[in-house]
Amino acid sequence: MSKKPFPNIDLDGHDFPPSPAPSSPRPGRKYALATELVYTESNDQYNASSMPIYQSATFKQTSGSGGGEYDYTRSGNPTRTHLERHLAKIMSASRALVVSSGMGALDVVTRLLRPGDEVVTGDDLYGGTNRLLKYLATNNGITVHHVDTTNPESVRAAINTKTALVLLETPTNPLIKIVDIPAIATAVHAANPGALVVVDNTMLSPMLMNPLDLGADIVYESATKYLCGHHDVMAGVLAVKDETIGDKLFFTINATGCGLPPNECFLLMRGIKTLAIRMEKQQSNAQAVAEFLEAHGFRVRFPGLKSHPQHALHWSMARGAGAVLSFETGNVDVSERIVGSTKIWGISVSFGCVNSLISMPCRMSHASIDAKTRAERHMPEDIVRLCVGIEDISDLIDDLQTALVQAGAVRITADGFEAWGTGQTVAGGVQVKTDEEPVVDAPEVGAGAS
Repeated sequence: MSKKPFPNIDLDGHDFPPSPAPSSPRPGRKYALATELVYTESNDQYNASSMPIYQSATFKQTSGSGGGEYDYTRSGNPTRTHLERHLAKIMSASRALVVSSGMGALDVVTRLLRPGDEVVTGDDLYGGTNRLLKYLATNNGITVHHVDTTNPESVRAAINTKTALVLLETPTNPLIKIVDIPAIATAVHAANPGALVVVDNTMLSPMLMNPLDLGADIVYESATKYLCGHHDVMAGVLAVKDETIGDKLFFTINATGCGLPPNECFLLMRGIKTLAIRMEKQQSNAQAVAEFLEAHGFRVRFPGLKSHPQHALHWSMARGAGAVLSFETGNVDVSERIVGSTKIWGISVSFGCVNSLISMPCRMSHASIDAKTRAERHMPEDIVRLCVGIEDISDLIDDLQTALVQAGAVRITADGFEAWGTGQTVAGGVQVKTDEEPVVDAPEVGAGAS
């Protein structure tokens, strides 16, 4: 009998290889990621094209002492296992685990902490992450250091023998700052080999970056975003290369019962298969929107723009810019009017969906961070976040352009319009580049407005 690959057994005796389908069609050849996302096989008895939903809480055993691979869905389910193996494959992991939300994934990671441990993290974090860390600091005896993670030296200076976790986001949300994962991971592991580098990869997804290949110990994502892509599933993903860490994470998931239910696993698996084509369109649209706003004098934060101060660093780690950007108007009331004036851009928190969304982070996703702290972290109250979907780019720009005019965010000139405070006039027919066509002329000011 040939030896099975990845024969490692977890704490409960389950064998979890990292992939349900081979990644090598022949020696020396690997499938591209876009193929890996779609290609999957199962051992379903009826050879179903899609992994069936095993909507069962319990599984019959072969004897009074057990013996079945599954017994209780809290501990494991065939649909969940299939999804986890597929995710491990595309995340360059030895093991992946799925739970009920992105914050649930981070909560599982923080269960590794003990009173007296210290966490080093950034000063531009998702509001929910900040809220959980604040709770741990207040109630669990954990010390949290917020530093500028765009400077590896600032992170290294905060590391000591008590540091247990270094938690990173890149690009950060909503300031779109870039963090040098390899440099920080190297510095952290040198200063304290026991500290774990944890990366939230939600903003890019495995399609655009694999932090485990850059030195991270644990990667987690809100699968509600790009992995699902339709905002009809709440889910979180954890991925590791060290299976000892994976066993510890699984123990908490099994003990607390936060594993993702089978129906959600099925929906998430379906969403993952279209990740490549969705992300391609979303990035193309985001690039066009970012160039449109920058050309009209707004300060735009987006790593796809060469004007981004960390453009080169981002592209040294990632395969794309993502589809989340932010811009500033200089006036909170104007920003609120812009958000309220769009039609196609839905006013909503979250991102990664096929639908384009617009929000004011300081009023919505990051409202749990108090105004004093936001000011200390240099988060502009007027910042507007755009999460770009797959709609037609001319419709997206037309809707945004109309909202800018209606909100009074721009002034009309003889040659077009420009953002208040800029000295550069840009014609209304400015050309916007996309990946699909050489150029697309932006519609005339107010075109399509009702």
